[in-house]
Amino acid sequence: MSFFTGEQMIFFVDDDAALREANVQTLDLANLAVEAFPDAASVLPRIDAAFPGIIVTDIRMPGMDGLELRAAIHAIDPGIPVILITGHADVAMAVRALHDGAFDFLAKPFASDHLVGVARRALAHRALILDNRRLTAAAAAIDSPLIGESAAMLRLRETITQLAQADFDVLIEGETGTGKELVAHMLHRQSRRSAASLVAVNCAALPHDVAEAELFGSDQIDRATGKLGQAGRVRAAHRGTLFLDEIDTMHPAVQAKLLRVIEEREVQPVGAAAPEPVDLRVVAATKTDLMDAVRAGTFREDLYYRLHVVKLRIPPLRERRSDIPQTFAYFLDEAAAKMGLQGFQIDDGVRRHLVEHDWPGNVRELRNFAYSVVLDLPSDPGLSAMPGEASLSERLRRFEATIIHDTLTQTQGNIAETMARLGIPRKTLYDKMQRHRIDPKIFRT
Repeated sequence: MSFFTGEQMIFFVDDDAALREANVQTLDLANLAVEAFPDAASVLPRIDAAFPGIIVTDIRMPGMDGLELRAAIHAIDPGIPVILITGHADVAMAVRALHDGAFDFLAKPFASDHLVGVARRALAHRALILDNRRLTAAAAAIDSPLIGESAAMLRLRETITQLAQADFDVLIEGETGTGKELVAHMLHRQSRRSAASLVAVNCAALPHDVAEAELFGSDQIDRATGKLGQAGRVRAAHRGTLFLDEIDTMHPAVQAKLLRVIEEREVQPVGAAAPEPVDLRVVAATKTDLMDAVRAGTFREDLYYRLHVVKLRIPPLRERRSDIPQTFAYFLDEAAAKMGLQGFQIDDGVRRHLVEHDWPGNVRELRNFAYSVVLDLPSDPGLSAMPGEASLSERLRRFEATIIHDTLTQTQGNIAETMARLGIPRKTLYDKMQRHRIDPKIFRT
């Protein structure tokens, strides 16, 4: 599965026409898109930071040589893999180039399958880098991104984008730690109401005796202070979004007053002679099935149906296990940045925990685990700091491959069952297996 705009492409640079043609044919026969260039000067104008491919270049060329070309590409985007082709006399030079940022080198003469293998690995590396950038850009406006490429998460993000502009009230269902408040913020920030406030209320934290004044405001004079009562959360959300978290815990008396706000789009503060209009969108969240609360008599049925105009369900991590490595890698990188650390090598124990644990606390628990891994860094024998190594992209690649490998092992190579367990479409699974060079046939007994 491609995570970027544009086709993956190999730019092959060599001044020797015969060698250029032979190697281009090799890559073409391997079903890799390739374009040939006779010199560095002709390829550089085609490169920018959005380039979705890689460069394979000979070192010894007239004019700008391969090392100078690599440096020029590095200045454009250090995340573009450059593979150097070198003769025996230049091997030491190529090794030094690896330390300066070259992806790999091929010493002449090299086998065709070696060229194809290195090129595929570089293309996968580039795809992951661009995917990471896309996720980072998407997360720029929120505290942390809604991460995942499983079918369920792709649908959820698409639905959020569609609903954001529709201005319907929304009910969000999801277990503890799945990111309900994050979804509410995404709905608000992508809506026409984004210039106004999102006012969040944790209903479980509101004592019943002050809940009405907190939510709906008060126009009464406080006898102790002589000041007019508070505006209330509903009025504060005027022209914006009112987010009611854990609405299943709201007291029945407060539910009745909230129903009027939703039905009439007006609020009557405590002590006010008449209601006043409010323009807002209501987004409510619950970790339980509200219909169960209706049947139990703890939640008003009419309020339930008013809130249930549109329902969004956030799937728990155990239903989208293929998203775990990507999510963990994001939080690990986040934690490392706060600790001033650059990279990690993680042992099999951490990987097994990611694969085998059911994550009842969902994304919140996974984030806490990532932070605990980093905080235990000095004394944990399974984790060591490796400055400059094990980037987010590399960790994502390792964890993703591990989960696919282990799931195929458990299903004995059954593709349909593997798809179901990972929660991803068939094409996505096959693309990922190809990227990680995993053959499902070896798992079949």
